[in-house]
Amino acid sequence: MAGAGEPAGRQSELEPVVSLVDVLEEDEELENEACAVLGGSDSEKCSYSQGSVKRQALYACSTCTPEGEEPAGICLACSYECHGSHKLFELYTKRNFRCDCGNSKFKNLECKLFPDKAKINCGNKYNDNFFGLYCICKRPYPDPEDEVPDEMIQCVVCEDWFHGRHLGAVPPESGDFQEMVCQACMKRCSFLWAYAAHLAVTKVTAEDDGLLLNVDAVGDQEVIQPENGAHHDGALKEDVPDHGKAAEKEVKAEQMNEPCTSSSSEADLQTAFKNQHLNTESQSGCKLEELKAKQFIKKDIATYWPLNWRSKLCTCKDCMKMYGDLDVLFLTDECDTVLAYENKGKVDQAADSRDPLMDTLNSMNRVQQVELICEYNDLKTELKDYLKRFADEGTVVKREDIQQFFEEFQSKKRRRVDGMQYYCS
Repeated sequence: MAGAGEPAGRQSELEPVVSLVDVLEEDEELENEACAVLGGSDSEKCSYSQGSVKRQALYACSTCTPEGEEPAGICLACSYECHGSHKLFELYTKRNFRCDCGNSKFKNLECKLFPDKAKINCGNKYNDNFFGLYCICKRPYPDPEDEVPDEMIQCVVCEDWFHGRHLGAVPPESGDFQEMVCQACMKRCSFLWAYAAHLAVTKVTAEDDGLLLNVDAVGDQEVIQPENGAHHDGALKEDVPDHGKAAEKEVKAEQMNEPCTSSSSEADLQTAFKNQHLNTESQSGCKLEELKAKQFIKKDIATYWPLNWRSKLCTCKDCMKMYGDLDVLFLTDECDTVLAYENKGKVDQAADSRDPLMDTLNSMNRVQQVELICEYNDLKTELKDYLKRFADEGTVVKREDIQQFFEEFQSKKRRRVDGMQYYCS
């Protein structure tokens, strides 16, 4: 008897044990992933009536607007109702976008949810993502021809997606960063380099290779000093406000009108200028100007930023004008972040839903709980296989598809119950 029991014992030790807690945690993780993509987007009403939505889940329809046509984006609800059987590109989220479904860009389709749309949405911005192409390599994702495993990261400024290996700087191994700014956007928004030396997850410091910038000035020109020590006057112009140059000229003029009484006059002039410069910065209250007073460099790489880094950006009058000119005022809005969008979706879901499974389990005895878990596992397996067909074909799952699945599942369940045989001892 002992010999017969040992193999069974060893077998039970090898079999993985899945608890109810594990099942519920996995289910919760799947729900959180869905919230991350769909967030607070409405799955039943077209978002057009809301105007340019601050951030929403978007899709592009390759069936209606293939490459070569004008790019267009559709909201979550329209992706279900108007384009359910079409080939769609999931764009994750975009900022300040108004649904295009059924407007002049769609030759043979009228929006079922909100047909009375303007011919075009002038405020929308488009890129190659709307044709299923991403990164500087302009490749699809997933890419069947790319055998290199690599994650895609979205730039917070242009909102394009990039392979980690194409960003010039390897993403931090820990993944401990909240947002990324790509090379092209760092070049366009060059003021960010002054912040990168102090705020970026991987600090871009003067010890790195690149163009080294000083605040020493020759006339009205900033001196740019490469690390080899050579100086190139005016080689690079910063897109940043400067509050201290007028003060520098005033100090120099005052010093030139005074006689030199010692050999330390040059040092005194420098000290007077620095003091005046600091006073001017303090009065202006410009954080960016203070950072410019320190050395920082520019490189042709992307930068990675931590949580809440946007709150450190200067919001003085001059800087806000600069953000407006560069069309990046959204950087000063903490609610613009994808994280804020995801959190909003989770909060909305938590407020609108309870956990029916836990409520049901708490009202059952142990035998009923085990039976329910078995039914849940059967449902989960069959639903996963059913949805996989849609994923393989690249089609959207509609409400009718889900209803059909549950009708067939209930029918199978009834056949299993009707076929059971009961014996009385």
